[in-house]
Amino acid sequence: MDSSRRETVVLALLLSLFGLSSALDYSIVREDSSERNELRSDQEMRWLYEEWIVNHDKSYSDEVEKAKRFEIFKDNLRFVDDHNRPGNNNTYTVGLNQFADLSDEEFRSMYLGPPLNLSAMPSPPVSKRYIPKRGQYLPTSVDWRRWGAVSAVKNQGVCESCRAFATVATVESLHKIVTGRMITLSEQELVDCDSRNEGCKPGYIYYTYQYIVDNGGIDTDGHYPYRGVAGQCRTDRRRVVRISGFRKVPSRNSYALQYAVAYQPVSVLIEAYSRGFRFHKSGVFTGPCGEATDHFLTVIGYGTDYNGIDYWLVKNSWGTSWGEGGFGKIQRNAGGSGRCAILSQPQYPVMNKWVKAPSGKSSE
Repeated sequence: MDSSRRETVVLALLLSLFGLSSALDYSIVREDSSERNELRSDQEMRWLYEEWIVNHDKSYSDEVEKAKRFEIFKDNLRFVDDHNRPGNNNTYTVGLNQFADLSDEEFRSMYLGPPLNLSAMPSPPVSKRYIPKRGQYLPTSVDWRRWGAVSAVKNQGVCESCRAFATVATVESLHKIVTGRMITLSEQELVDCDSRNEGCKPGYIYYTYQYIVDNGGIDTDGHYPYRGVAGQCRTDRRRVVRISGFRKVPSRNSYALQYAVAYQPVSVLIEAYSRGFRFHKSGVFTGPCGEATDHFLTVIGYGTDYNGIDYWLVKNSWGTSWGEGGFGKIQRNAGGSGRCAILSQPQYPVMNKWVKAPSGKSSE
């Protein structure tokens, strides 16, 4: 084969791979085949799989394991394909992310754990601060990112430490709102030093907030960086940012949570087990999901989309390949305990600017 022909073949192959990589975020359906519902061939899905492996820096112990993961990958691709068909008229899209080679059971065991028992969950006092008042006006939309009050999206990895990330996110944001300074804080300190939770095992967010109060503050992420495994609590940790207490927004009250989020980001507990949520890409997530709560995240705003669907704007801790750069939207005003039980356990930190020394108690 002469040199010009080789160059032509190589260019065609590169263009083909580029086209396949652009499909990774969306679907395995051919763009020109929506009416005929033609799926990509097995070979094309294998190319997508190899591209996905490179993009997410995956490796497997042997070819047997790699082939097993490919079968799971194809099943998740089919889910993405079916969900995103134009005729389905879904309110959100899904796409491949770092979870694409995991089965439903593996995803739950590695990233969520069993549902938390709400009746046994410790809870702070319900605040009167955000009880709705007659004739009250709230902004139609809020996004705390616009005010620089939301730090960059982080990734908890396979450590089930979502409670630490949701806690830290609310404290970082409140500190920015109160002082004007954004300081990124240490989730790893909460994993290592909060003895009432058990490291990378599922736990209660009440104890992470209480740890910061009792400890007299929390260290920065730069000084006590995240490692994604539980370790010994460092004796050289610093108390850089303090809170004076924490409170609960009234449960099952969408307007109360809206009121609270208009003033500060709030940590919430949801059911995140469904494949729709796991592979959420864009739009407003409207289910399916129930009330088997298994994941903490942070509400950083709210609004209404162009279809007229009210939503909560959330910050997750699964890295930037989930949702829209690590952020997502969950349906608001869905009734009861909210979509995915988002109204079941909303909590927020309290920071009195004039508190200069830790007292272990809120001075509200």
